[in-house]
Amino acid sequence: MADAAGAGADEALNRVNTHSKPSDLRITDMRVAEIVGAPFTSALLKIYTNQGIVGLGEVRDGASATYALMLKSRLLGENPCDIDRLFRRIKQFGGHGRQGGGVSAVEIALWDLAGKAYGVPVYQMLGGRFRDKVRVYCDTDATVPSGTETGKRLKERMDLGFTFLKMDLGLMQIAEVPGAVVSPAGSLEGYRRDPSRGPLKTMEERRLRNAAYDLHNVAHPFTGLHFSDKGLDFLEQYIAEVREVIGMAVPLAIDHIGHISVQNGIRLARRIEKYVPAWLEDVIPWQYTDQYRQLQDATTVPICTGEDIYLKEGFEPLLKSRGLSVIHPDLLTSGGILETKKIGDMAQDHGVAMAIHMAESPIAAMAAAHVATATENFMALEYHSVDVDWWDDIVTGPPKPIVKDGFITVTDKPGLGIDDVVDEVIAQHLQPGVTGIWQPTDHWNDEYSWDRTWS
Repeated sequence: MADAAGAGADEALNRVNTHSKPSDLRITDMRVAEIVGAPFTSALLKIYTNQGIVGLGEVRDGASATYALMLKSRLLGENPCDIDRLFRRIKQFGGHGRQGGGVSAVEIALWDLAGKAYGVPVYQMLGGRFRDKVRVYCDTDATVPSGTETGKRLKERMDLGFTFLKMDLGLMQIAEVPGAVVSPAGSLEGYRRDPSRGPLKTMEERRLRNAAYDLHNVAHPFTGLHFSDKGLDFLEQYIAEVREVIGMAVPLAIDHIGHISVQNGIRLARRIEKYVPAWLEDVIPWQYTDQYRQLQDATTVPICTGEDIYLKEGFEPLLKSRGLSVIHPDLLTSGGILETKKIGDMAQDHGVAMAIHMAESPIAAMAAAHVATATENFMALEYHSVDVDWWDDIVTGPPKPIVKDGFITVTDKPGLGIDDVVDEVIAQHLQPGVTGIWQPTDHWNDEYSWDRTWS
């Protein structure tokens, strides 16, 4: 009789979708696919398990896949559902800017695995919904010569359903205008040089890239670049022309001011207050906490930064200084999903809103959308791929189009809500010098060091 009852229980269990046996789940492999054009370079990540479940993550745009792969040996054999414990093990190997990309990619993939293992969406594991749809703001490069033309481009975004916009306004609009920028001789020419990566064929090419790299690493207070009144007149006219086309009702955030001082940021902010920017972004390096307080105190324009800050403690001094009105973390630098949720909650305690930076593939977009769904003070999520016609095709699973009428709808599918990536699409958009996708990474299996940072 007992045997019959046991057989009946086993038969019933076989009809139940258990997704996996989470307690027995183990990490067995990690591989990457390095792509370009979505719109920037990024590395997609897969973490494989002994139960056939695969977690998806992504290294920050413009960063190296090595930041993630170097963590592989510290994760093999572990249960990916132990997200916080594993994050604490590896977080010392992250850092600000693109250096946070590896730890963040792994953390996102662990959440995807845990959600798939337990059969629940990530936002539910974070505490549930604050909203049914995630508002997306449309980032549009303003490289055209007039505000009217940029306004027309932004109006086209509005016609697609976007209700929140962002544009560039600063040095790059006026660098070629005689008398618009006060600058040390030759500095603007170097500023325009692109330090982007790619295969280098000669030592001279490498030298030139290294020189450009160093020049772009000069922080704003030390560049000696200043806006003249003529330059400020031009920039004020530029945003006036944009507002003339798009109207005053839609929020319009401002980015890419250029490597200028806090004093120049104040001068620009005061000039454009009447056009009610949603925020002024990354005016100076985020590390200059006192200067951010000085900037915010000097203008009614909301001041925003955060895409290059790693971990919650990196945001804390800025929030305590009252130098920000909007924080702007990127999940692929900040430490991933849970860390960004914590950052948003901390900002809310200080009366600060959270927008989310995102310039990567649908993997990063869906991870950010889950955080946005579960965070009360969320404002808008960046979307930089309106003009990338293959962006949606990178993944299967989410409703298509992923961004519809200016919003992302997060379903109740497990994990990030992504079934898989489409290899055929990825293979058509590989970074220069990359010859394949999801290649074996066994040479990272036994990387080891004594990692403790204290005695």
